[in-house]
Amino acid sequence: MLELKVKGMECAHCVQSVTEAVAAVPGAVGVSVELGSGLVRIDGAPDAAAIRSAIERAGYDVAV
Repeated sequence: MLELKVKGMECAHCVQSVTEAVAAVPGAVGVSVELGSGLVRIDGAPDAAAIRSAIERAGYDVAV
């Protein structure tokens, strides 16, 4: 499982955007996004750099 802290999510639409972006990355089997904490959990074996890139292309920042 990969867990990332995402900045900039403020509403349900943000959660949906991040979920869809992450789910499109090969190897991402399941995606869980918590709006309040900003945590995104990804099951499977996705490439972490590809996940970060997908989230950033969706307009959000990934905390280092």
